[in-house]
Amino acid sequence: MGLFGGMMGNASGMDPQAAAKEFGRLLAQGEQIHAAYQLIRDSLIFTDRRLILVDKQGVTGRKIEYHSYPYRSITHFSVETAGTFDLDAELKFWVSSMPEPVSQQFGKGVDVYEVQALLGAFVAR
Repeated sequence: MGLFGGMMGNASGMDPQAAAKEFGRLLAQGEQIHAAYQLIRDSLIFTDRRLILVDKQGVTGRKIEYHSYPYRSITHFSVETAGTFDLDAELKFWVSSMPEPVSQQFGKGVDVYEVQALLGAFVAR
């Protein structure tokens, strides 16, 4: 993913070990990261217990907001694959306490079917 893709909000794959090193303090005892995706500043982390969105705010990115969505609170989700002219795939998921979905764009380099399979496996538990 190039700089332009990141600026447009497209996520790219991140090594789970690197994500564990960077975000290890967020994890509960025994919790493991299965997959992670990174924007230029923000991150999307799939653990065995929840989905974590890391939202870096402000110009410097020093202020960070962490959103934690337990899989049991995700009521449904959708995945839209990339098309001919729209090269981005999109993940949307609905949380029981929120009327609007949470949405994340994925660039061409991300296997959106893998993302869907991960979320499907964890939500179905």
